[in-house]
Amino acid sequence: MESKEKQLILSALSSILILAGYTGYVYSNYVSTNPTIVNETRFWGLSFLILIPVSIVAQILIHILFAIFLKVASNEEMETKLDERDKLIELRAIRTSHWVFIGGFLLAMASQAAGLPTWVMFCTLVLAGFLSSLVSDFMKIHYYRRGF
Repeated sequence: MESKEKQLILSALSSILILAGYTGYVYSNYVSTNPTIVNETRFWGLSFLILIPVSIVAQILIHILFAIFLKVASNEEMETKLDERDKLIELRAIRTSHWVFIGGFLLAMASQAAGLPTWVMFCTLVLAGFLSSLVSDFMKIHYYRRGF
């Protein structure tokens, strides 16, 4: 398995773990003690504003630890150079992930047009962002394995 594929698998798994951990933390500390809080837009805004830096910092730390582990365990360096093939794979994956997010955004807006509670829109937006990130990672893995 290539170094880039390992990085992408790590990124996908860490995204899943970070979202699951943060969701569990928010639910156990806030929603389980006060179920009416899900109807407050201030709660959702704060929750997602905190999720963004938490996930960025966690991803950075995970990738740094992975690079250190990779160097110690197998004396292998993480590849940092991007050639034209890598850039093309990146662009194709970004295009697909943007379409996934746009679809989720449209679903979120449709939930509001249908008169569903506001928390449905927020959850749909977060899920769309999460799924678009996963789709991007898996599309890159697919393109690296398949080749052009």
